[in-house]
Amino acid sequence: MSNARDNAAARDFDFLRGDWDVVNRRRADFLDPESDWEEFPAVSRCWNLFGGAANIDEIDVPSQGWTGLTLRLFDVENEQWSLNWSSSRSGRLFPPVLGRFGPDGRGEFHGDDTHDGKDVRVRFVWSGISETTARWEQAFSLDGENTWLTNWTMEFTRRTAD
Repeated sequence: MSNARDNAAARDFDFLRGDWDVVNRRRADFLDPESDWEEFPAVSRCWNLFGGAANIDEIDVPSQGWTGLTLRLFDVENEQWSLNWSSSRSGRLFPPVLGRFGPDGRGEFHGDDTHDGKDVRVRFVWSGISETTARWEQAFSLDGENTWLTNWTMEFTRRTAD
């Protein structure tokens, strides 16, 4: 039986370890394609667990008055990640999104949730990954993944030591 240390995919999120400045862009209404975008800054800190096969990041968004965290876990048997989100606004753990990174370095993760009482399919995408940058985006689908509405993006820039 293999373990996470034997699987290179178990270290897919190593790039995120450390401290980041984050520019958030979020639709005022996640389900309305005509909704205005709001922009706000945040600071994120990520650390690895299980030798890289898990990690936690905490994001502090002082202008919005909340913090959030993501717990990422690599499922050795299925060779995929689960991304689990919670924020200080609700204190509840949202349903996970599941997926993996492709050979192009783009990670795509899907799950089911509800928003404003409607069932939604959720997609997270990680892309633009380098030593100093990364991009995350969230999109919702109301029609079984036929169409997607991107409703939140985050541009990560690695913080440098002062």
